[in-house]
Amino acid sequence: MNKIIAVVGMCGSGKSIASDYYEKLGFKKVYFGGVTMEKVKEAGLPVNESNERMIRENLRKEYGMGAYAIILLPRIEEYAKEGNVILDGLYSWDELKILKDKFKDNLVVLAIVVNKKERYNRLLEREIRPLNNIDAEKRDIAEIENLAKGGPIVFADYYILNNNDMEKYISDLDEITKEILS
Repeated sequence: MNKIIAVVGMCGSGKSIASDYYEKLGFKKVYFGGVTMEKVKEAGLPVNESNERMIRENLRKEYGMGAYAIILLPRIEEYAKEGNVILDGLYSWDELKILKDKFKDNLVVLAIVVNKKERYNRLLEREIRPLNNIDAEKRDIAEIENLAKGGPIVFADYYILNNNDMEKYISDLDEITKEILS
């Protein structure tokens, strides 16, 4: 079976950059946050941090803490038959358990970690959905307390410390990818 790499990390850590990196290598991408965006739009709500948080938390109330894995499992299975898969934004411990139970050793978790001050600076400057420090901290706390986001980060198979420049980050991705795929 092909590899499934779940990229985990807090907001602003560089998960999307890693996912784009893997897409360029030919991995099929499953974007967990895409479910949130689809549901926000279906509800006719403006896309903002408050509505995104409400949708994430409501989906978990409806489906349980493994909501996104449950919703996306058919797509992940289909993509894994065709090739390697990158999961962008796996959040909760329950999602990880569901996927680990299904895919066993073919699922690898890669955590991207960054010093909080650096993440918050990046979030202020990002073009898409920037966050000020107050909103970034609220999001961090909500994701830790309400979404059980810490578990997959702590239990990751591999870690990249992404406090440096892009060249170093890509070099670290290259090195870990060789190990994962060997």
